[in-house]
Amino acid sequence: MDNENLRSVGCDEYEDWTRRRFLMQSSRSTLSTVATPAWLPRVVLSGAENSRDTLVVVFLRGAMDSLYTIPPHGDPNYYAPNLRDPTLRIPPPGDPGGATDLDGFFGLAPQMSALLPAYQSGQLLVVHAAGSPDPSRSHFDAFSNMEYGTPLQTSDLYSGWLARHLQMVPSATGAALRAVALSDLIPKTLAEAPATLPIADPAGFGFPGRAIHATERREALQLSYSSADDPLPAAAQSTLDTIDLLGTIDFQNYAPVGGAAYPETPFGNSFKSVAAMVKADIGLEAAMLERGGWDTHSDQVGPIQTLMTDLSNAMAAFHVDMQNFMNRLTLVVMTEFGRRADSNGSAGTDHGHGSAMMVMGGNIDGGRVLANWTDGALLHPDLLYQGDSLDVTTDYRDIVAEILQNRLENPSMSDVFPNYTPTFQGITI
Repeated sequence: MDNENLRSVGCDEYEDWTRRRFLMQSSRSTLSTVATPAWLPRVVLSGAENSRDTLVVVFLRGAMDSLYTIPPHGDPNYYAPNLRDPTLRIPPPGDPGGATDLDGFFGLAPQMSALLPAYQSGQLLVVHAAGSPDPSRSHFDAFSNMEYGTPLQTSDLYSGWLARHLQMVPSATGAALRAVALSDLIPKTLAEAPATLPIADPAGFGFPGRAIHATERREALQLSYSSADDPLPAAAQSTLDTIDLLGTIDFQNYAPVGGAAYPETPFGNSFKSVAAMVKADIGLEAAMLERGGWDTHSDQVGPIQTLMTDLSNAMAAFHVDMQNFMNRLTLVVMTEFGRRADSNGSAGTDHGHGSAMMVMGGNIDGGRVLANWTDGALLHPDLLYQGDSLDVTTDYRDIVAEILQNRLENPSMSDVFPNYTPTFQGITI
C-alpha cells in the first residue's frame, strides 16, 4: 500500500485506544444516587481561605485540527490551492461560511463563534501553534508525554503534571475531594494525585441499592476495608467521604444563571457538574474533562463541526454561568497534537504536530491570540514542521506553568516539569 493510501485510512491506533478504554470503563461498577438533597451544601469545611484558582483542564483527545477550528485566514498560504482541500479550510471573514474574525489574522470557525463574547470580554486567550515539542505522532506516546509532563525526555515518572502540583501544594481547606476527573478512569494528568477520584457522573455518585439499607451497607463496607492492607482503607474512606460531600449538592436541579444553556450532551453535562461543584465551595482545586473524537482521518467536516459546536457551546455557557466566580477560575484547553496542513484522499487530515490551546479566566490576559507566527506565514512550505505540519512555537508547559505559579501558588515548576525551565508568556494578570 503506498503512502497516500496509508494516510487515507482511519487511525487504528486511536480506535484501538478507545475500544480498550471502553472495555475498561464498562467493567467498573456503576454507583447510583441514594437521595436528592438540598442544593446548598451542608458540609462545613475548615474555614480556611483558599486564594488559589480552581483549575479546569479540558483535554481534546484525538488531535484537534486547529487550522480548521481557529483558521489563520491572514496567512496567504492558508488558501494556497496545493495546501488542503477547500472543504477543509474556513473561508475568510465576510465570505459565505467565513470565519468570525478575532484580530485581523486569526478567526473562529462558524461553529466556534459562541466563544466570541468570552474573547471580547478579555477573558479568553487563544494560543496558536502550541502544543508539545515531542515529535511523536502516536496518540499513546503523545498522551503520555504531555500528561506526564515529560516530552523529549526519558523518564521513570508515572505521576501526571497536575498530580505533582497537588502533591506539592497542600490543600488550603482540608477538603475530601481536591480534584476530580469527569470520566470513568483517572487520566494520566491526574495519576497519583491526592484526594482525587474519577467520577463520570457526580449526580450518580452514591451507594447502589435501596436508601433504607444505606447505613447498614456503609458500615459493612467500612468494616471490611478497615482490616485490609494499605492503601485500601484510606482509599475506601476517601470514597465514602466524597460520597458524603457530593451528596450535599443537588446536581439534578442545578440551575445555571445569566441565561447560560449547557449543551444536552455528556460533555455539556460535565461542564455543568463542574459549575455546581465550584459554586458549592466544597474545596475543589482541579477538575479534568475530556472530549474525544478529534481523530478526523476521513470525512472530517461533519464530525468536526459537531465537535466544535459541543465544545464552544459548553465553554460559552460555563463563561456566562460562572461570571461571579471567574476571578477564582482558570480553564485551559489542550490536545495531544494537531493535524497535517495538507489533506488526505479521504476528505480528512492526518496526524500532525502543532495545534492550539485556549485559556479562559478572570485573571487571564485575553481578548487576543498569542502566536509566534513567523513572518506572518508559518504555513509557508519552508516553515512547515517536517514539511507537512504546523510547527509548535509555544510549548504547552510554558502556558500551564504560568497558571500553576501565578494563579495556583506553586513556587517550584522544576518539580512539576522536571528538566525543563518554562518561559512565561505573560498570559496572567
